[in-house]
Amino acid sequence: MEGSGEEFMKYRSPLVSRYASKEMAFNFSDMKKFTTWRRLWLYLAKAEKELGLPITDAQVSEMESHLEDIDFIMAADEERKLRHDVMAHVHTFAHCCPTAAPIIHLGATSCYVGDNTDLIMLRDGFDILLPKLARVIDRLANFAEKYADLPTLGFTHYQPAQLTTVGKRACLWLQDLVMDMRNLQRAREDLRFRGVKGTTGTQASFLQLFQGDHEKVEELDRKVTEMAGFKKSYLVTGQTYSRKVDIDSLCVLASLAATVHKICTDIRLLANLKEIEEPFEKEQIGSSAMPYKRNPMRAERCCSLARHLMALVSDPLQTAAVQWLERTLDDSANRRISLPESFLTADIILSTLQNITEGLVVYPKVIERHIRHELPFMATENIIMAMVKAGGNRQDCHEKIRVLSQQAAAVVKQEGGDNDLLARVQADPYFAPIIGQLDSILDPKTFIGRAPQQVTRFLSEEVRPVLEPYKSKMDVKIELEL
Repeated sequence: MEGSGEEFMKYRSPLVSRYASKEMAFNFSDMKKFTTWRRLWLYLAKAEKELGLPITDAQVSEMESHLEDIDFIMAADEERKLRHDVMAHVHTFAHCCPTAAPIIHLGATSCYVGDNTDLIMLRDGFDILLPKLARVIDRLANFAEKYADLPTLGFTHYQPAQLTTVGKRACLWLQDLVMDMRNLQRAREDLRFRGVKGTTGTQASFLQLFQGDHEKVEELDRKVTEMAGFKKSYLVTGQTYSRKVDIDSLCVLASLAATVHKICTDIRLLANLKEIEEPFEKEQIGSSAMPYKRNPMRAERCCSLARHLMALVSDPLQTAAVQWLERTLDDSANRRISLPESFLTADIILSTLQNITEGLVVYPKVIERHIRHELPFMATENIIMAMVKAGGNRQDCHEKIRVLSQQAAAVVKQEGGDNDLLARVQADPYFAPIIGQLDSILDPKTFIGRAPQQVTRFLSEEVRPVLEPYKSKMDVKIELEL
């Protein structure tokens, strides 16, 4: 078959093959993982040498020169024989570093490379996501500012309610995204390094290496932690770092997914009303059978993937709950899936949402038509108040409006006609004293309250400040390949 290859003969996760960015896909790649293992072995050797263990410059230099040239075929062969992934890579690294072979992994346990690498990947994953989230917030803030005073129907229970503005509604989305920004920043800053803790977290092997010198063991932990780019390490661990760290990391991503799902659901509902649309390419096809359709496929993709991301948080919850004593290995296979998939999925929905927010289309005339259909009913209290000011009786006016409203509603619901309440009011001599005021009474901008002012203050005080750390990364645009 033309164009066929080995990659098409087996399942490939669409998270990587179809959607994810190159940087996030690389962050959880085998190359990133196993070169990080080698760097961690190098950090350990360098720190042990600095603290007096008999490790030579030649051994360190040899390790430094072979950080990237991993023989993955040899490593796979070794793992088949040994049934141990870490020792397979120890042997593979030792093969190209014969001089350093005796001191690779000295005093360490598998979780020294495994868990510390996971923490590095989580940290780097957050560093990829945060600027993307900042760009989504920036694009949506610009949208909210542009449409801060454009009146639109509000909806409660998905029934027409008091007016708001297009920009104010976008600020409801922004408020949740800003909360997500703070949550992701906090989760990233709370991450610590596992460091060098030994098989059950007691550092016994390192205490033996340094002949009972506790200060050197603590200094070793500090040095390696610093080399790996962390400010702190966990003071106590079992064999692994606490799996509650994974809960904290994935919970904030699941919370972000809930936000994105809500935003994109709103966009889908508004697209049905033809008030707002996501970007639609010139040659894009909405339906194979109905050529006129403009389906909100980007928003639908975000909702679909957001559900997956929200579901993934159950994995670390259950994993942390069933870890026995200092550690059991039933966490491993689950974490190989749940940690990368969570970050890959979050990456995809943020990239897609940025693309949506960069090209949102608003149709003011459609919005205006919908307002016209509903505003006469909403204006009834204002009409009553105007009549009372003109000398009318509040109860008499209320009854007049009630009867006319019922008649107009019957035209809308039973005959499929337009809302003619305003025409009925104009035709009734009772309302003659305020006929000249009806245009101003029915001006949509008199029904939006302080929405524009709320938008201005919210963007200034709550939104723009959180974007400051990411100003240099704002210019990246997203072009979706699929």
